[in-house]
Amino acid sequence: MGIMRTKSIEQSIQDTEDPEFKLRKALGPLDLTLFGIGVIIGTGLFVLTGEAAAGYAGPAVALSYVVGGIVCALAALCYAEFASTVPVAGSAYTFSYASLGEFIAWLIGWDLILEFTLGAATVAKGWSGYFVSVFEIIGITLPTWLYAAPGGGPSHDFISLIVIALVTTILVIGIKLSSQFNSVITTLKILVTIFIIGFGIFFISTANLTPFIPPAKPGGEELQVYLLPSLLGIDTIYGVTGIFTAAALVFFAYIGFDIVATTSEEARNPQRDLPIAILGSLAICTVFYVLASIVFTGLVPYDTLATAAPAATALEATPFPAAQLIVSLAILIGLTVVVMILVLGQSRVAFAMSRDNLLPLWFSRVHSTFRTPYRITIITGIVAALLAFFLPLVTLGELVNIGTLAAFVLVSIGVIVLRRTRPDLPRAFKVPGYPVVPILAVISCLFLMGFLTIGTWGRFLVWMGIGLVIYFGYSRSHSKLANQDSSMGANQET
Repeated sequence: MGIMRTKSIEQSIQDTEDPEFKLRKALGPLDLTLFGIGVIIGTGLFVLTGEAAAGYAGPAVALSYVVGGIVCALAALCYAEFASTVPVAGSAYTFSYASLGEFIAWLIGWDLILEFTLGAATVAKGWSGYFVSVFEIIGITLPTWLYAAPGGGPSHDFISLIVIALVTTILVIGIKLSSQFNSVITTLKILVTIFIIGFGIFFISTANLTPFIPPAKPGGEELQVYLLPSLLGIDTIYGVTGIFTAAALVFFAYIGFDIVATTSEEARNPQRDLPIAILGSLAICTVFYVLASIVFTGLVPYDTLATAAPAATALEATPFPAAQLIVSLAILIGLTVVVMILVLGQSRVAFAMSRDNLLPLWFSRVHSTFRTPYRITIITGIVAALLAFFLPLVTLGELVNIGTLAAFVLVSIGVIVLRRTRPDLPRAFKVPGYPVVPILAVISCLFLMGFLTIGTWGRFLVWMGIGLVIYFGYSRSHSKLANQDSSMGANQET
């Protein structure tokens, strides 16, 4: 079978019943949907909207969110079919293992480790910044040693350590507590987002929204770093091209619905609840994004939104300064949930890889009382905390985006492969318009990947190269399927 050996659906599901690795089934459709909304609404909406509007699309950033939502919807339909057919922790990793083979599964699992761990560290760093800003708004200046080294040196961020330690502890104690914590905070975040839209809409100036799609103008050398514009000789920003360039950037705002699939084993009725949660969270957030982006660009000229807190910047135009404090608190609340669910997603992917022995089996041990994969959760928290503690805040959105889009491509291809190789499998949810929808999902994801920077592609390939070394140096010979093949070969020889 070699590196393309696949793990049967039956074996994947059977592994979840092993007492040593069994997770507690405690999540219903509302819990799962709130998990999705909890991680989707956060850094993307409150940070990247401003940069995308100011630098690439203007008020038409609302259309960029529509483009991103359509791409995600196509991929989400494929995720929903896979998640309802293979209700096993690991998300795209598990799906790829069942359809495309071990080697592809390893690559996508390694890719997801990068996406979730660095994403959690980056968001925790952003959480620290907003934590400081909330205190500054109310007139309290925190000592710089808490969050930055004096003199502008390397960052030593103790505040980011606190939030990661908090969410890691919650995740270790239990998935139900995590769900309850997420439900409360996400409900508050939704209410605040609705408030921002409902409040801000009364102060919109139509002059700021005209023209809705700014005319294209030369973008200078900066566009040459983007893969597809560079290949096609496109050197303009705004206009129709700007909508797609901004869509590739704000795509970060949609990351989250795929994390719902990582909790498959902890859902009470995954065949029914996972499709509801995946598609429901995506639909709700897309509506919020389009409305919020129109409010932001309607309150102030779009070229003034390239700030660290564009929502607060936009609400400065209203006659109520207290709105800025509300926005900053909303961002702080939202990022808390995002950090928690990114750590959750990473721990579940690594848990699944360890259970398959592509990573050492030691990582996948489940706590005897809490029934959570506590070892890998704690390790994920420590690594994310160290990254957030030592590294300065940088924009990793594009690097996370390319990994996510790559996962979407493989899941969409996997649906087609599994339909052909296992047509007998019971599917509680089927992709409508098959095979057109999965094919469109692949094409649209590759198209958006073309609007990411050449540097992002380079860093992504380096990370994947490291993964290749680990796979061929350890995982290929240690995997559970490899050992099964060896046992079968030995039995045949005797």
